[in-house]
Amino acid sequence: MILLENEYVKASFDPRGAELKSLFHKKTNLEHLWSGDPAFWGKSSPVLFPIVGALKDNAYFYKNQRYEMSRHGFARDKVFKSAQINRQEVLFTLESDEETLVNYPFQFKLCLRYLLEGTSLSCTYEVYNPGTEVMLFSVGGHPAFAVPLQKGEAYDDYFLWFNKDQYLVYHKIEQNLIDEETKKLLLNDGKLELQHALFYDDALVFKSLKSDQISIGNKNNGHGLQFSFEGFPFFGIWSAKDADFVCLEPWCGIADSIDHHQQLEEKEGIVSLPRGEEWKRSWRVDVF
Repeated sequence: MILLENEYVKASFDPRGAELKSLFHKKTNLEHLWSGDPAFWGKSSPVLFPIVGALKDNAYFYKNQRYEMSRHGFARDKVFKSAQINRQEVLFTLESDEETLVNYPFQFKLCLRYLLEGTSLSCTYEVYNPGTEVMLFSVGGHPAFAVPLQKGEAYDDYFLWFNKDQYLVYHKIEQNLIDEETKKLLLNDGKLELQHALFYDDALVFKSLKSDQISIGNKNNGHGLQFSFEGFPFFGIWSAKDADFVCLEPWCGIADSIDHHQQLEEKEGIVSLPRGEEWKRSWRVDVF
């Protein structure tokens, strides 16, 4: 494990998947990240790359060739090289190799840069194309935050607050793919009350979210967090059935729709990165 720490927060990371494993507020003595209990879901904050969500039939076509890839891609299971810059910053790096080229025919360099500043932790995805042609990819986050934070509290003591939305239009997931039919959730002054039943049919997927900040709050005290994610066109909110967490998932990319034709160049949300260029996006969580 790699540890970052300042006066307020301690965070730990596993080089496998460059995965955030703990986000502990030293002043409140509260752990804000899901424990990764495998009885429900064994991860805590996987990186989604080079796809987000599932492919139809777990496959895609590029230049008339068929490639297979499992849900959310392979980066979350790869061991990244790590470089701890100082006590508040670490850089994880994954590069293409013979194994990745079998089912993802692009050269790439993917970095995750984590930085502690006060009570906040930021995660920046840095994607570089060292190849000779345009690189096609998606990338996204999947951090799982503990709900409730303390013993004696209940899941429905908590709510999500959206900074720019008064209602939510979401897509359901059917057999890991996006159903184009939408449903609507009304908010109360921007608030969505958390209930386990919200996620009994899998994640809520948003293509038109106006908000770029979502807060997790508690009805009975002032503890929670603020999650900021400007520049991500898609978003998912998910929890395993009856588990004590909620995932806030900023995405540049999205799962295939039920009727998708599987051509990678025409995949919804796919990012095109010219050769020799770099691409960045960041999310940040502030705990309190």
